[in-house]
Amino acid sequence: MKESKKQYVLAIDAGTQSVRAAIIDLQGNICEIQRTEIEPYFSEQPGYAEQDPEYLWDKLCETTQQLIKNTSINISQIEGMSLTTQRGTVVNLDENGKPLRPAIIWLDQRKAKVENWPKGLTKRGLQLISMYGPLTHAIKDGESNWIRQNQPELWRKTYKYVFLSGFFNYRLVGKFIDSAGSIVGYVPFNYKKQKWSKSSAINSKLFPIETEKLIDLVKPSESIGRITRQASQQTGLPEGLPVIAAAADKACEVLGSGCITPEIACLSYGTTATIETVNDKYIEVVKYFPSYPSAMPNHYNTEVMIYRGYWMINWFKEEFGHKEVELAKQTGKTPERMFDDMIQDVPPGSMGLTLQPYWSPGVKIPGHEAKGAVIGFGDVHTRAHLYRSIIEGLTYALKEGALLTQKRTGVRIEKLRVSGGGSQSKNVLQMTSDIFNLPVEKPHTYETSALGAAINCAVGLKLYSNFGTAIKNMCRVEETYVPNPENRDIYKNLYNNVYKKMYKRLKPLYQEIRHITNYPKIES
Repeated sequence: MKESKKQYVLAIDAGTQSVRAAIIDLQGNICEIQRTEIEPYFSEQPGYAEQDPEYLWDKLCETTQQLIKNTSINISQIEGMSLTTQRGTVVNLDENGKPLRPAIIWLDQRKAKVENWPKGLTKRGLQLISMYGPLTHAIKDGESNWIRQNQPELWRKTYKYVFLSGFFNYRLVGKFIDSAGSIVGYVPFNYKKQKWSKSSAINSKLFPIETEKLIDLVKPSESIGRITRQASQQTGLPEGLPVIAAAADKACEVLGSGCITPEIACLSYGTTATIETVNDKYIEVVKYFPSYPSAMPNHYNTEVMIYRGYWMINWFKEEFGHKEVELAKQTGKTPERMFDDMIQDVPPGSMGLTLQPYWSPGVKIPGHEAKGAVIGFGDVHTRAHLYRSIIEGLTYALKEGALLTQKRTGVRIEKLRVSGGGSQSKNVLQMTSDIFNLPVEKPHTYETSALGAAINCAVGLKLYSNFGTAIKNMCRVEETYVPNPENRDIYKNLYNNVYKKMYKRLKPLYQEIRHITNYPKIES
């Protein structure tokens, strides 16, 4: 009997730190992968974070070229591809699809001005329902508002205003098109209906982007187009290869972890740490803060975010990890692996050292005046205790988000799937299980975002009839961690009696610090 042809899909994952391209089979195995490190951004002024879109495109092309060049897989067996990217990075394009300015990266902290809306009775009404603060915060954070105010001529020349995914899609298929699953940011988007807002909607007043500057949207797993001849020459990908819509990287992470119902939460220890659940109904965990599009069409991801998240590990490495960085060059181990070894003998609770991970202020959780804090220092504490307390503090904050999510959805979270950098550490996974008092499951691959994109591709090409079947075949659990009763009890007491009380008690001091030092800057 003739053996059936092996089938593969290709996934591109353009993150904050690197671009990855992977060839994935229909059993969810990462058969080939190519990684290219990137410079996340440059800063021309304090707080700015920008990058040349052409540089990012060149890095994508370099990555796919190397993948195709080095693979032993027959390229004709690749049935199609999907793309997932970092969220919230925006690009202004002219009518030929050329960038008019550097992309504003999601880490950018510049602020627009609040102009003529809201005002009068509308302003008063919003203040009465505690909505004025979140809305003006969004106006200030809207990159398009800043560009309109500070670069009006460039804004007039802008033909399409797109996220990074939309820019890459244009270069790949020659059309201004994107997935609704990739629309996460300060744009006039109706998150409940998952389409552009009407001109009368609040989001259209917050971000008054002309309708003609917005691009066409399709649902995840629908067709984006096919690789053009020019894109084939630049990327090395076959001309005519189908491109299927996926979603933003966090949404793809959730899907690639096998989470499609709200009782299984996906915890991501990424640059931004998040806890998410998938729902078929629109639910706002924090009032006025939307649920984002899922990587499954017509579904929603609730999300609670710790903005700097696992970035704090990099902060620790740069500020306190010089020894490990040098040793890593000699041994071939990563500094993070050495940090992980370092905390083996540090007891749960870091001997009382407790960290509040608000390294960047928020608008509601936490408030805009918040700062990071570490309490409980004594002469017994070392770098190892501080490192462990960072991970514990992040996990406490994510647990807080999980409990809030449960309250709003009415669905009890029964277990966690963990992805991102922390999923590579047995210590972190066990710590997470102990703090949450839940089973923690590690997916079979670290590349869950790429796998989520691959699942979209497989379903879109009808290689699987639906998402449930695709997940059953392409996702699996490699390891499971269960709570250690002794550690669980220590963490339960620290969480309830120390961590949960920190912000409320320190908040007045944060306000005094801000008043005295003007950091974070008090804006008029």
